Amino acid sequence: MRIPSTKSNLSPYITPEGHKRLREEFNYLWKIKRPKVTQAVADAAAMGDRSENAEYIYGKKQLRQIDSRMRFLQQRLNELKIVDRPAKETTKIFFGAWVELKDDNGNEYKYRIVGRDEFDSARNYISIDSPMAKALLGKKKDDEVVVSRPNGKTTFIVVSIHYPF
Repeated sequence: MRIPSTKSNLSPYITPEGHKRLREEFNYLWKIKRPKVTQAVADAAAMGDRSENAEYIYGKKQLRQIDSRMRFLQQRLNELKIVDRPAKETTKIFFGAWVELKDDNGNEYKYRIVGRDEFDSARNYISIDSPMAKALLGKKKDDEVVVSRPNGKTTFIVVSIHYPF
């Protein structure tokens, strides 16, 4: 998912793991992907008429996409602030925390609050900018949290807070 970069709409926080992943993506695009595509474009251009050369046209399109992503990553990496230690008050929920919750029906949930660039629902990573994370920030164990969701408000109880740093 590509999120346009503007300083006003993206939180600047990221975990060390998330920063490493973005840096690795940038390096992969710069050192591996872009040179391969550039060579493919050069090979296609050598075949002759570029106006009807599908490989050349597709390769140029790929290069534009790669360059666009690299510009985004470079700008974003410069804006980011790596959070590599827990907040002073580890009894409260802040950036980087793993949080266990229980809803009114007894269902249990576990989330980690991470930067917007690293949210991943499969890993239960939620963005610090999400409604859930915003409702959780500053809460303590046994606090009640009300979150507005698409199908109405849901009440959760904070069961535990853990920082992996």
